[in-house]
Amino acid sequence: MKLRLLGIGVLALLLSACGLQSKRSGGNSAVEVIQPGGSAPAGEIVNETTPYWFVELEGAPTAEGGSLSAIRAEQKAFWDAAAQAGIKLRPRQAFSSLFNGFSVELQDGNVAALSALPGVVGVYPLLTDVIPEVSLVSDPDLATAVTQTGADVAQNELGLRGEGIKVGVIDTGVDVDHPDLAGRVVAGYDFVGDAYNAADPAKSTPAPDENPDDCNGHGTHVAGIVGANGAVKGVAPAVSFGAYRVFGCEGSSSADVILAAMERAYADGMDIINMSLGAAFQWPEYPTAKAADRLVRKGMVVVASAGNSGASGLYSLGAPGLGREVIGVASFDNVGIALNFFTLPDGFKVGYTAATGAPAAPTSGSLPIAATGTPTTANDACSPLPAGSLSGKAALIRRGTCSFYIKATNAQNAGASAVILYNNAPGRVSPTVAGDPPITIPVVAISDAEGLEIANRLASGPVSLTWQSGVASFPNATGNLISSFSSYGLTPDLGMKPDVGAPGGFIRSTYPLEKGGYATISGTSMSAPHVAGAAALLIQGRSMIYGAPRASQVRTFLQNTAVPKNWSGNPGLGFLDHSFRQGAGMIDIVSAITAPARVEPSRLAVGESKYGPRTFNLTIRNQGNSDITYDITHVPALAAGGSTFSPSIYNAPANVSFSHDWITVPRRGTTGIQVHIDANAGLPNNSQYGGYVVLTPRGGGLTLRVPYAGFKGDVTSIPVLTPTSAGFPWVAKRVNFTPPTQPAPLADWSKLPSDGGTFTLQGNDQPWILLHLDHFARKLQVEIIDVKTGKPVHPTKNKALDLDYVARNSTAGGFLAFPWDGTRIIKKQYFNEVVETRAVPDGQYVLKIKVLKALGYETVDAHWETWTSPVITIDRP
Repeated sequence: MKLRLLGIGVLALLLSACGLQSKRSGGNSAVEVIQPGGSAPAGEIVNETTPYWFVELEGAPTAEGGSLSAIRAEQKAFWDAAAQAGIKLRPRQAFSSLFNGFSVELQDGNVAALSALPGVVGVYPLLTDVIPEVSLVSDPDLATAVTQTGADVAQNELGLRGEGIKVGVIDTGVDVDHPDLAGRVVAGYDFVGDAYNAADPAKSTPAPDENPDDCNGHGTHVAGIVGANGAVKGVAPAVSFGAYRVFGCEGSSSADVILAAMERAYADGMDIINMSLGAAFQWPEYPTAKAADRLVRKGMVVVASAGNSGASGLYSLGAPGLGREVIGVASFDNVGIALNFFTLPDGFKVGYTAATGAPAAPTSGSLPIAATGTPTTANDACSPLPAGSLSGKAALIRRGTCSFYIKATNAQNAGASAVILYNNAPGRVSPTVAGDPPITIPVVAISDAEGLEIANRLASGPVSLTWQSGVASFPNATGNLISSFSSYGLTPDLGMKPDVGAPGGFIRSTYPLEKGGYATISGTSMSAPHVAGAAALLIQGRSMIYGAPRASQVRTFLQNTAVPKNWSGNPGLGFLDHSFRQGAGMIDIVSAITAPARVEPSRLAVGESKYGPRTFNLTIRNQGNSDITYDITHVPALAAGGSTFSPSIYNAPANVSFSHDWITVPRRGTTGIQVHIDANAGLPNNSQYGGYVVLTPRGGGLTLRVPYAGFKGDVTSIPVLTPTSAGFPWVAKRVNFTPPTQPAPLADWSKLPSDGGTFTLQGNDQPWILLHLDHFARKLQVEIIDVKTGKPVHPTKNKALDLDYVARNSTAGGFLAFPWDGTRIIKKQYFNEVVETRAVPDGQYVLKIKVLKALGYETVDAHWETWTSPVITIDRP
């Protein structure tokens, strides 16, 4: 991802003091705006109302002390109340151990009535998670990735392999016949069946069975990273697996299926759960995140992807990875990558990634290469090229300005036999040239350095390529840097996330035998199983040295010993990447296992600077047999702010000071220090900032770190109901209808004029509210006001819509859509509370949207944003 940023020096010169000075680090006088170049990719994701919802009930689930008989009674009372209220519901899943409630299909669309039922404490949309696309290769090798985390040293020098540890993989299943995994799947279940796809109404009904075999590949790949032992060797090659299949052969899964798998893994006694999946832009209160937290409190280590929404800007983490007790994992790129390749006349190998939407490149044959521009051409091949100018040649084209499809089309129309796209920034890219008409020639992508090498050779004379079979290993220019897709924190309530990072970009691992046996995939899906495998080695290793760690301590050891990496936007500048994107940094398995001391808490959420400096107490516990003296310092990381969707990057070190410059922790003893953190005064409001408290042992030993992150300003000052280029909010009529689980694009809506419109409430003729959320909403409510009386048609505590913990839109132009069916909700108190829905009389009404901002207080008017619609008329026939 290339972020849209301001130029260097817009605000001020580089801070002159970035290190520790008299127990203080940072400054308030100057901020530097950092510029990597480029712009954020365009794109739109439209969110719409769903008929599928989680319903959370009041009582505690059994994992937190609830009684199963009491839960069953409470759940029966819910269904009785729903039937009495006339709410049309279809049950999907019932939960009791990690979550007390249900997933339901709401057939009449009245979410407000559902949330008003007695005993209901929350309703949440059932979100879906899509299986990532993959790029297949044939050569199995995890060697470079395991060296980045020290897994190879833990295996070869410490003799750790994860024996006796059970890792549950909640994913697409596992190929139980794969020789690298066979015989070690000791538990599992297929919750869905081959045909299941949550995004397709015709295929969204699960057909479970006992065999969690994998017909997609993603889960087999994840399991191989955790613990393959064969042609591929994973992080912990002797673990046993639980395989919990929640995806069909393709498409997506629903959050209730994932939660059901979590309950099954808990019942099966897994030690660790890996979830390389998630729903982006969520709160920690989302049901899958809350259930995952409960697993950790019951002694299970839970590892989950942070998310692949880095291109969508800040606050883009997914659930369950942002769960407060979960180890949420960011992705770093692999230092090596195995690629298909072609050679130049002197045998020089050029690795390539095949473009999606184009035919595969051949494995033999030669072509002359012709450049369509130079290494400085910004719009290379964006305009039509002379007919026949590339006949029989491979066109070398630089990335930039227009789409890969346009470049490939222009080259194809000029007679090219193949296209070689090269990057305009360091590293590699995985392009798509899908379009209509289709591309019919091979299109491959190479790195910027390889493209420059070919361009320089062409400047001296003819150059040809020869396609080769198989793969070769190539250095990766972005190795050990945060992957472009890796999601940013913080959480909506300013929680410090993600927690740690691991290799996730360009990872090759096991794959179903019928699909070739091995594959390369990129994603935080791949970084999470590195950490799950690391947790297995850590539990085994520390149990032998210091005694078994608690589940919550696994994250502590991994965070304390992780190593933060330089900024991926321009690593040569020497700035550390955002702590709210890489967490504590790249895990170091050997250090996490052998560290004699730990620091708790292992991360610091500083919160809003409007409350002034924050003071934290850190406790250092020494399990070793020798005293340790630590020097205490601070290293800042980069800040980010401005547009949530395309943030600007700042060097704005916080002011950090300590109660002591150094401390001595006695053998098998405990010592504490205080840390004071204050945001840089020059950092623009509504920005995130962070860094690391560093404990360096005198005389050598393991350095410990504690990441921190905070928010400059007041969260309630962030606009939420923000108008977009489309002018949201709207009251609209729906003019085109797609299945209810499918998003409707803007063209499917007709905006009401400023003087309102008339609705019959027959069939699909009902008003819809379209709104854009620039930031997360703690509450989203809609009131219906009778124009004649000027009063709400609902009693005080009831609304036409009342949702908690609502996600922001994923793009600057995205929107949410909610219908109103012309009813109001009334609660009556007899022996038991009864909910009724009644139709409002014909007449004129306005719809009032109310949004409570993240971290806002319901009793503070300034923490709410409101919008009132034009007058609408209800006129039934």
